[in-house]
Amino acid sequence: MASSLVPPPTTSFFHTKKDLSLSASSQRCQKHASRRVSCSIAAPQQTQRQPSTTGSVKTAMTMTEKILARAAEKEKATPGDNIWVNVDVLMTHDVCGPGSIGIFKKEFGEDAKVWDREKLVIIPDHYIFTSDERANRNVDILRDFCQEQNIKYFYDIKDLSNFKVNPDYKGVCHVALAQEGHCRPGEVLLGTDSHTCTAGAFGQFATGIGNTDAGFVLGAGKLLLKVPPTLRFVLDGEMPSYLLAKDLILQIIGEISVAGATYKSMEFVGSTVESLTMEERMTLCNMVVEAGGKNGVIPPDNVTYKYLEDKTSVPYEPVYSDQQASFLSEYRFDVTKLEPLVAKPHSPDNRALARECKDVKINRVYIGSCTGGKTEDFMAAAKVFLASGKKVKVPTFLVPATQKVWMDVYSLPVPGSGGKTCSQIFEEAGCDTPASPSCGACLGGPKDTYARMNEPQVCVSTTNRNFPGRMGHREGEIYLASPYTAAASALTGYVTDPREFLQ
Repeated sequence: MASSLVPPPTTSFFHTKKDLSLSASSQRCQKHASRRVSCSIAAPQQTQRQPSTTGSVKTAMTMTEKILARAAEKEKATPGDNIWVNVDVLMTHDVCGPGSIGIFKKEFGEDAKVWDREKLVIIPDHYIFTSDERANRNVDILRDFCQEQNIKYFYDIKDLSNFKVNPDYKGVCHVALAQEGHCRPGEVLLGTDSHTCTAGAFGQFATGIGNTDAGFVLGAGKLLLKVPPTLRFVLDGEMPSYLLAKDLILQIIGEISVAGATYKSMEFVGSTVESLTMEERMTLCNMVVEAGGKNGVIPPDNVTYKYLEDKTSVPYEPVYSDQQASFLSEYRFDVTKLEPLVAKPHSPDNRALARECKDVKINRVYIGSCTGGKTEDFMAAAKVFLASGKKVKVPTFLVPATQKVWMDVYSLPVPGSGGKTCSQIFEEAGCDTPASPSCGACLGGPKDTYARMNEPQVCVSTTNRNFPGRMGHREGEIYLASPYTAAASALTGYVTDPREFLQ
């Protein structure tokens, strides 16, 4: 199929058009025998955009296919091909790092050296601020390995009593990778964490891998990957002031289901995507794995390049999908018609309008994680608290993703606040003091993890998963939401549409 960023012509490929954004309760897209589907909602009229191409085009390819072809030193890559791909960056952390290191040593030898000490990034972030001896031991294993291998990028933490005295410590790996300049257009980034797909916001191929694959990459610097087909999501229209990227990805996952993109690339384009900041683009790509996606990707542009200016000196070469590239399916959304959403327990695709859940009483709110713990996420929450002038009615836990985010919370003025910082606004609203940066309670963790759900409570969270036991207690109920919706819910003690305070 010939696809571009403008509404496609009518062909047999597009049997029907269906409005997907008017109600989150609408039926899922009609699927056809070809397993292809057009989800269209009369997108706003657009001007013809220039084809997204790079260089002479011998075989039309998508962004993901181009990146993998180049990394495999091939002229083309076709969905379904199994190809050996050279890895630009491998990331691991305290949960999967020790296992990956063990496999590396077993298969390559106790004295083996990693393929490139400057392409390996090791970031302790998951089970950090805990007295659990096994969790602490994992960080020790990482430290010993990095000293042995002279790893250049190891973001260590030794003093757990005060994270600020650890200058190398960063926090959540996916946010730290971006902040430290390890995310670059056109590259291949693999990580031993399913949310490694976050980095696709920079126009690169980024995906999570297991410990065995990581152990192999440590020694060989390459991996055998199957080229995924690509789903294209066209989001157009000006973002309403009460929506955030979290609402967009919850809409998409609710539409296609948690299995709708299984081993597929999800490419996001359109005027809405172009208007998003890098942090919001990261939120969009972060949760493609909750739809089963292999990777998410956004075409790099001036927003991308501006973000990278002071973060990396490594040269990079962006790529873009060709106008004639083949997409398995194309979904279209008019963002101006969307409303604030939540994902009800116990699945990220259990989508509902926030206003439809106004009778759901909650016990707590959690703002943090790689999905919802970035600087702009806290700015968004502060905006709602500031607009309300009220205090929260339930415990509200704040966990900045990284040291830099923590510093921003305490130093950057919130627009329209008269110079107040997020931390000041949070204190006035009665929130908990911002905690030490880490993955925190997003994935439960040891029982002494800050804000872990140790009782069967109901939580509105800016995190990414709401399966039973995800944040601790197996009978806990988690409503996934944007920082706007999370903050609004904290103020009322019920799941709340943020328009109650933002309009």
